[in-house]
Amino acid sequence: MKFGLLKTVANVFLTSLFVLGTLFSATVYAKDRIKVGVVSFLTGPAGGPFGIPAKQGAELVIDAINSGTMPAPYNTKGFAGATMDPIFSDESGGGTKQVALFRDFVQKQNVDAMIGYISSGNCMAIGPVADELKKLTIFSTCGTPRLYEEKLRSHVFRTQANAVGDSLAAAKYIADEYFKDKLSTADKMFTGINQNYAWGQDSYKFFELGMKVYNPSAVGSKKPQFPKLFAGQYGTEISALSLDKAKIVHSSFWNGDWEAFVLQAMVRGFFKKKIVISSVGGSGVDSLGKKFPDGVVMGTRGLVGLNVRDNKEPLNAWFVNEYKKRYKAWPLGPSYQYARSVLALKTGMDSARERNAGKFPSQQQTINAMKGIKFKSFVDTIHFDRADGHQAVHAISYGVTKYNKSKGEPEVDNLKTYAASCIYPPAGVKSEDWINNGMPGRKCE
Repeated sequence: MKFGLLKTVANVFLTSLFVLGTLFSATVYAKDRIKVGVVSFLTGPAGGPFGIPAKQGAELVIDAINSGTMPAPYNTKGFAGATMDPIFSDESGGGTKQVALFRDFVQKQNVDAMIGYISSGNCMAIGPVADELKKLTIFSTCGTPRLYEEKLRSHVFRTQANAVGDSLAAAKYIADEYFKDKLSTADKMFTGINQNYAWGQDSYKFFELGMKVYNPSAVGSKKPQFPKLFAGQYGTEISALSLDKAKIVHSSFWNGDWEAFVLQAMVRGFFKKKIVISSVGGSGVDSLGKKFPDGVVMGTRGLVGLNVRDNKEPLNAWFVNEYKKRYKAWPLGPSYQYARSVLALKTGMDSARERNAGKFPSQQQTINAMKGIKFKSFVDTIHFDRADGHQAVHAISYGVTKYNKSKGEPEVDNLKTYAASCIYPPAGVKSEDWINNGMPGRKCE
């Protein structure tokens, strides 16, 4: 009996040690490692030109932060000292599928945060769910202004400024570069081809509104084109645009749609007849190389990608060199956008730990620290200055594409950069109201 009693006591003791050990391990894991879902298009027409470069940008920076090998100001190791274990996931399949996967990430995989999302439609679907599940989520790319103008978000941050700035900067570039001389009526006309969903509709709407302010004599076409997302074939639309008297053609096409449109329009001499302005087509410039037409007014949704690849800022030079070394390609706009979201998370967590006397921060402490912060991006500074400190604003640049034969690579000429104060409304003011009122208080110098 004594032996049996001793055996029982020993088993209870060992079981207690196991339970305590498990709890201790979980506590240590929570402080030493974090799990973060990173979602981008890994398959389909958006994978090659957008989603995979986005994943690579995030992956490169995560690895560097984990190892403590990034340049200042990100040269401290980890996220509040913790190593990030990223879980990469495919964004393809639409909003319903992505919401289900988001719930799985949060409720079953117990991630500490979520990063990503390229499609505006997916961001609109995920935003309310992130708040419902109370999970810190950083949107990297999607551009619709509706995300915060329809409702403020408690757990969602967006490091990419919205489509309003891209469209207004495009209109301002046209005013600065093409409306300087006397123009015929046809030369003052504009139209567009944009995908028929939130991003495309919003992009063209704000370009049209911006043209009315920056170029009052401009005349909008009554027949802008809105093909389906991922349509792939644009013969009908190209014919309609070719017959349209409008000289200026705005497009917010991205992914494989942009490349398909360019190739199909080129064989019909479209780019020799029209002034095409693209708010986000930089990926096509690299993928098509010397096939890409000269003379396209090109935006990259900020100081990222094609428009900054020669910028010698130390952080940018590091990113370009390391990206090319690892992936044998230039970093594209999405590469920067996803990497930038990783930097925002590190900034927020490091700041929260500092506020918390060096202790590992809770999610709410990280959210509190992120609200309204400024953090260094690769070329410029990003400021969560809108939507109660959850929406970033930053400068936008445009230039004109030109293939450099001596270098054997594409580049941009006549680059112009527009400050956030020129192209975004003040905090708390809706974009459309601000533009319709003449953009009061804008500072474009």
